[in-house]
Amino acid sequence: MGYPTKIQRVDRPTNQSFYAIIPAPLAQAFEIDKGEEFEWIIENKNILVLRRLKPVKPQTKTGKN
Repeated sequence: MGYPTKIQRVDRPTNQSFYAIIPAPLAQAFEIDKGEEFEWIIENKNILVLRRLKPVKPQTKTGKN
């Protein structure tokens, strides 16, 4: 299942910015904190990758056998 989003454009007198919103369920699933830094990586004109600059350790599932 994907999370569609629209790109927003903000025009200012000195520059222009574009914003992509990360839906709350995705931000919560990835445990994104306010102010956390990411970088965009362009793979091609159809794929844009968002990468966390300070990777977090993945949580491992612990099960009892």
